[in-house]
Amino acid sequence: MKKKEVHMPETNGLYQSRWSRPVSCFVVFLAFAFIGAAPIPAKGGTWAQWKSTSFLSTRSEASPSLPAQATTASEHSPIPPGTILPVILRTTISRDKAKQGQIIHGVIAQDVPLPGGSRIRKGSKVEGQVVEVVPAGNATGTKISVRFDKVYLQGKAIPIKTDLRAIAGFMEVLGAGVPNQAIGEGDVSNWMTTRQVGGDSVFGAGGPVTSAHNATEVVGRSLISGGVLVQVQPNERANCRGALDGNDTPQALWVFSADACGTYGLSNVVIAHAGRTDPVGTITLEVQARKAKIQSGAGLLLRVIS
Repeated sequence: MKKKEVHMPETNGLYQSRWSRPVSCFVVFLAFAFIGAAPIPAKGGTWAQWKSTSFLSTRSEASPSLPAQATTASEHSPIPPGTILPVILRTTISRDKAKQGQIIHGVIAQDVPLPGGSRIRKGSKVEGQVVEVVPAGNATGTKISVRFDKVYLQGKAIPIKTDLRAIAGFMEVLGAGVPNQAIGEGDVSNWMTTRQVGGDSVFGAGGPVTSAHNATEVVGRSLISGGVLVQVQPNERANCRGALDGNDTPQALWVFSADACGTYGLSNVVIAHAGRTDPVGTITLEVQARKAKIQSGAGLLLRVIS
């Protein structure tokens, strides 16, 4: 059988992969057969039903419309409370060099859907600043407090107030894009199963995302353009909530699991204050080791709060 070389789109805008492998019709058949036979979720209906809903439509993938019952944007901001912003950190936060007033830069890691079919585009700038640095004590590390208070939407700075749901070191972010098994002859890398930060499984670009705790529960789907849209799940053990302010639409979680919460791959960093309570919007990271730092390339899940 004659093989045809197929160039598939990249699935990770930050860590790009370059590949082009011959794909047989048999491999293509298996891939689509596998996606079609994805497990039946514990809640939310079959995978076919998930695919047919408006927010999972292939036609509207780049900017899916939010259901009518979703929380709408306030008159002051086009970003509804409860919206999660997946952010790639572009500034290294260091225990030794952090100081009050330091500007923290980041970028949106995947398109974030907004009401009315609009979106925050991948690559949009996010800004914050260090508001306080408390030196290490006898029993505590250095506490660095930051606020992420701006996101740029169509070139305009939009004021935001956010808390921190999860943060992952750059090596954890890299690992989320690596297939669970070695790529063989004729395999296509972005059709392979990968594991999210937090343990959810992603069954290839455009395929279902299943829960780390229940392999039969479909929590969302991956996007061919990169990232995932999933229903945010509570994580009681780590004290993270599910949907907020009536905003129960699928969220852009990039490389994170539906219930990702806390720190990953940052053994010397603790979230001392997530920003959900007073002082609301102030996120405090306790850096415990003397030379520990949160390097540029780390991933964050910020949630917009009212």
